Amino acid sequence: MLPLAAQVRHVTTVNPVTKQSYMEVYEFDYVDIQPQFPGGERGLINFINKTREYPYHAYKKKIQGRVLCSFIVDVNGKVTDVRVIRGAGDESLNREAIRVIGKMPRWSVGKVGDHAVPVRVVLPINFRL
Repeated sequence: MLPLAAQVRHVTTVNPVTKQSYMEVYEFDYVDIQPQFPGGERGLINFINKTREYPYHAYKKKIQGRVLCSFIVDVNGKVTDVRVIRGAGDESLNREAIRVIGKMPRWSVGKVGDHAVPVRVVLPINFRL
């Protein structure tokens, strides 16, 4: 059996209700070309470090941790559907991770063949004192 990306590559049908290609509706985990943050991995790390603000409550109680988030980079490169997969044990850290991801600029789009598709991205946000 072919991988999902190879199977979907040949889908050219359009949803009659929304008039969208099915490739624009479903998010993908595996694609031919992954979405990329402007400036690459180094740019992503710099953006997170500049944008992240340690929540006062967590700082005062010396709470540290890693928030594992997922989000979708849509066919226009916009970050949508931000979710916490595994929290850091403190709600303020989880909210801050969601805020940082929500402020991200447009990414380059993920592609299957020549078609831009929505891609789910998983990203850890670390909080260390």
